[in-house]
Amino acid sequence: MRLAKSHESIEPQTWNVYMITVGMNYHVLPGKQLDFEEKFAGVIDALKAAPGHTNSTLWKDVSDDASYLITSEWSDETAFQEFIRSDAFRAVTNWGKEQILSGRPQHKVYKH
Repeated sequence: MRLAKSHESIEPQTWNVYMITVGMNYHVLPGKQLDFEEKFAGVIDALKAAPGHTNSTLWKDVSDDASYLITSEWSDETAFQEFIRSDAFRAVTNWGKEQILSGRPQHKVYKH
């Protein structure tokens, strides 16, 4: 087994599986910020139970208190895709579509 020295890099193209971070941007209706933050606790529970999930963090925009970013780290993109197609995901996200969110969430996947 060969270990890379600190100045060497391992080319990602040689890997078959990439870890990913998903950035999920949400904008909530005025006055619904606390509701969104409280519901996020339920989302975290569902994420923790999902195979392949490693960590998630809720961020609040300092210049727009109705704008949020959730960063979610996964062992691979397949694990994330399976989660967002799951009943567990639907159970914790359906509440937001009409009651809390002002628009459709925007998601972006970053491979690393």
